[in-house]
Amino acid sequence: MISTINKYYMKRSKLPKIIWFTGLSGSGKTTLSKKLNKRLLSKKFKVKIVDGDKFRKKNKTKENFSKKNIKENNLSIIRYIDKIKSNFDFILVAVISPLLITRKIAKKKFKKQYYEIYVKCNLNILVKRDTKGLYKLAKKLRIKNLIGYKSKIKYEKSNYKKIVVDTGKLTINETLKKIYAKII
Repeated sequence: MISTINKYYMKRSKLPKIIWFTGLSGSGKTTLSKKLNKRLLSKKFKVKIVDGDKFRKKNKTKENFSKKNIKENNLSIIRYIDKIKSNFDFILVAVISPLLITRKIAKKKFKKQYYEIYVKCNLNILVKRDTKGLYKLAKKLRIKNLIGYKSKIKYEKSNYKKIVVDTGKLTINETLKKIYAKII
């Protein structure tokens, strides 16, 4: 009996699945993309991770986090994915992407291959986790535009079908299991 994964792999076209992790800083986007990457690689899929922080640094994008710069950075990620997509089975994108317009553009561009995963987490938990120390810096006003935390820029939720995972309530393994079931 051929497994579902093997059937998918055998029928693979040059159109990968774009798994777009979106949510506030510290919610678990990068952690989940790395764990999912490991699982997919173990099943012999070709996988690429596009991490928002690394992408911004690599492309020397301005770090003033204005709406204009956030939008341009996210559009650059979409263009990059479009260039490399034929080389992979899965492209995992981990980026805050707070503006609904950029996620809608990605959804329209990649159509049925686009899977948006809203990595939800209560702000109080994020402040306690503070994995990158950004909330601490925002409290001290050293960061003035941390999305979702005393920022002029609000995180805009998607009003279309998406996968929602709450990392404040689910373990990493429970979260991965939920995501994996939806994308395979």
